[in-house]
Amino acid sequence: MTPLIKQGWMRAILLLLAFIGCSLLAGLIASFAVIAPAFSTISKAPQPDLVLQVIILSLFISALLNCLLTVIFRRYIDRQPVVSLGFRWQPYKPDAITGFCLGIALLGAGTLVLFATKNLEWSDVHFKARDFFMGLALMVLIAFSEEMVFRGYILNNLMDSMNKWAALGVSAVLFTIAHGANPGISSVAVVNLLLAGGLLGINFIYTRNIWFAIFFHFSWNFMQGPVLGYEVSGLPLQGVLQPDLQGPWWLTGGVFGMEGSFIITVLLAGALLLLYALYEKHYAKAISASL
Repeated sequence: MTPLIKQGWMRAILLLLAFIGCSLLAGLIASFAVIAPAFSTISKAPQPDLVLQVIILSLFISALLNCLLTVIFRRYIDRQPVVSLGFRWQPYKPDAITGFCLGIALLGAGTLVLFATKNLEWSDVHFKARDFFMGLALMVLIAFSEEMVFRGYILNNLMDSMNKWAALGVSAVLFTIAHGANPGISSVAVVNLLLAGGLLGINFIYTRNIWFAIFFHFSWNFMQGPVLGYEVSGLPLQGVLQPDLQGPWWLTGGVFGMEGSFIITVLLAGALLLLYALYEKHYAKAISASL
């Protein structure tokens, strides 16, 4: 069926604008839901942790709104089934496992480098089931919703308007722009967001499947925040481990978290080049076998 809007790049930009609008709306709803009752029930200013409550609630609301928004766009503007966002499971289960393990491996390697160079110690261990499982649920929702938006929809539509490498580059830039207002963002963080956008999308441009990106995004965020205790793209979440970072911001990531570290720049670039080489070799063989 012919899409309501013919140009794929225009559909991608429209969804990005709607994504930003939903994020702003979620922030307003969360602020009203959390801070207004606090002012009405206590005589003094709200407690400091109310800001964190607003952030967490807004992320939950935003993720749900953006999932709904992407489904609406795919069904009624693209006029395509939702599964065409890249939700086929077979034969892509190994890609999902690869994505999950890669996220853990990269975060683990970066953490070991910081520890070995004496830029990282853990000051405490904090485990509260409520915080842990709230973090787990939030990271699942964020990974699912952002990958639906940026890979399943935006990259998918860009590939209908341009070659796959241009589409990957543009989608990585849009992914970076969408995170550009996060607290503590730096020049290194911008480079890392661009590389992350490329890494999250490189499997998709070969397979048109979204599971690698979802599982990589989830394991990366979950290990970074709820487990290792770093900020997640500048957002402070309660982690099981309490890191004590020492050293220059460009090495530790500063207040943006590990995603602002030059160590992560090297790791992401290396992983991106490795996956490129592997996919080119694999799909070149597949094409040759089909001829």
